[in-house]
Amino acid sequence: MTHPGPAATPGQVVGITGNNDVVKARQLVRTLAQESKLSLVDQTKLVTAASELARNTLVHAGGGEMEVAKVTDGARQGVRLVFRDSGPGIPDLDLALTDGWTSGNGMGLGLSGSRRLVDEFALDTTVGSGTTVTVTKWGR
Repeated sequence: MTHPGPAATPGQVVGITGNNDVVKARQLVRTLAQESKLSLVDQTKLVTAASELARNTLVHAGGGEMEVAKVTDGARQGVRLVFRDSGPGIPDLDLALTDGWTSGNGMGLGLSGSRRLVDEFALDTTVGSGTTVTVTKWGR
């Protein structure tokens, strides 16, 4: 799948199969956010969203992967994260994206909280096939 507009460097892929992988994903995202010159506040927002989405991938889908890449759009630099799994999918997307809704696990941010922490958010899910969540945070 190609994304028109912003250009991305080749991404690094991190398998998410256990709690240690969630920690690795957070560390990698923080490093690339710093390299992309995101502010400390934006770094924290992106790392928090990454942590929640990685945990969702692990808890709800039994694992998957995160691809992380630096992106540029003109003078802007940012970081794009793509979380992919082959889990059960999300049967009620409207409910899952409702502010304050949580399955009872994780930090309670849910998908809606993660969406608020980033600049761009896209979710593609098919029941029985899996879910892909793509988020981007841009430097100011």
